[in-house]
Amino acid sequence: MRPEDVPFAERLSAASFLELDQRTLPRSWPDPVERPPGRAEKWVERTLSLLRTDPGGCWVAEVDDRMVGYATSLERELMWILASYGVLPDAQGRGIGRQLLDAAMQHGRGCLRMMLSASQDPRAVRRYLLAGFRMHPQMYLTGTVDRALLPVVEKTREGSAGDIDLMNSVDRQTRGAAHLSDHEVLLRQYALVVADAHTGSGYVYHDAFGSPQLLAATNRRTAAALLWEALAASDPLVNVDIAHVTAANPWAVDVGVAARLDLHTAGYLALRGMKPPAPYLHHGSLL
Repeated sequence: MRPEDVPFAERLSAASFLELDQRTLPRSWPDPVERPPGRAEKWVERTLSLLRTDPGGCWVAEVDDRMVGYATSLERELMWILASYGVLPDAQGRGIGRQLLDAAMQHGRGCLRMMLSASQDPRAVRRYLLAGFRMHPQMYLTGTVDRALLPVVEKTREGSAGDIDLMNSVDRQTRGAAHLSDHEVLLRQYALVVADAHTGSGYVYHDAFGSPQLLAATNRRTAAALLWEALAASDPLVNVDIAHVTAANPWAVDVGVAARLDLHTAGYLALRGMKPPAPYLHHGSLL
């Protein structure tokens, strides 16, 4: 992948994931929509950052000079992560996805652990299983938060770039590898709340509507406090989502249910050489 490929890869990604949602989401749900411009800009920024840090992990597939697929991946402290991966619907079934995944995984050939966030697409799930990953079902909670239910949260504060060392330390304790330069990208894209006390440390990035984007903590009590603090930024008229909850993180389900959010299942956390991180809610692409 080259920098000039990134805007085209983003549009390919948006189209392939929209088709997947149209094919797999329950009929009773609202019709899926294509990725909005704000999220598209974040996707492009993250991918350009990966091209700078991990050029060997980012690939595109072309047929007759037309991009039909892509894969982006990164390596952080002996952990390989598949950030994003997609093939256009009309190009699927030709082995393109397998070739892209093989090329990206070569970037992590020296890594001890591997992570990726998988959709419910049976073809992709089969590909990951054949590559040696174990699939851990994910839950998510969604709805509007009743602000009368929000507890008082103490010992948290607004975070900054000065907290990156602390966050990297928490990353190593929870998922076995620091996010390193990925924190710089996340700091530009989201609000950050940090806890740093003798009773526990951790952090949560959340969007403008209070949906957590990445959360890590040294214990469940601190993780729950940080999640409540993220939900406190929610708008009572806008749905908030707590995504990427594995069975190893029941504390997140407890908080979501207490906030009157609805519980659903969606996709998998795919892991190789490691157990599901906890207390931890992973980011969709930087994990």
